[in-house]
Amino acid sequence: MIKQLCIATKNEGKAVEFKEMFKSLPIELHTLAEFPDIGAPEETGKNFSANARLKAQYYAKLVNMPCLADDSGLECFALNGAPGVLSARYSGEDATDKSNVEKLLLDMKFCVRRGCRFKCVLSVALPNGKILNEVDGICEGMLLHEPVGENGFGYDPVFWSTELHKGFGEATDAEKNTVSHRAKAVKKLVNLWAKQK
Repeated sequence: MIKQLCIATKNEGKAVEFKEMFKSLPIELHTLAEFPDIGAPEETGKNFSANARLKAQYYAKLVNMPCLADDSGLECFALNGAPGVLSARYSGEDATDKSNVEKLLLDMKFCVRRGCRFKCVLSVALPNGKILNEVDGICEGMLLHEPVGENGFGYDPVFWSTELHKGFGEATDAEKNTVSHRAKAVKKLVNLWAKQK
């Protein structure tokens, strides 16, 4: 099993989630916050898997250690899977969580079908470019008509979890980490690595 791992994110909320979920493994964790001079690659992939691989390989080479990258987003069935891979930039290049949520609620305003899901693909690459592991996780839910709660980030405030029976914006971190798309993907990865001890 690898001894150290760089989590390819500068998003503090995401980093905290990952660190909590990896705490059972004896791996020294780093994030891109420790490498402020490294710029982001252009995410040209057509799906979550392609983008996760692209980012994992790009950062692993630059930080010279195994790197875990995720690509994740919200897929609304009434919008043919949008925002999808554009989730982080749904409202444009200068998008914020708030502007993305506002655009999505507007686009879904007259949609009766509110079914949606969060999907996450995790890819782990070695500095030589080899993909070590790739796993995914899915969290089913419904899109709310307006934000609820004060917790989470991204689209969490407008996502109703069918497993928790509450909005992600109302859920505690501990509750969310039991059912989230990222948690399910990480659990698969942790189980894989635990067997390699």
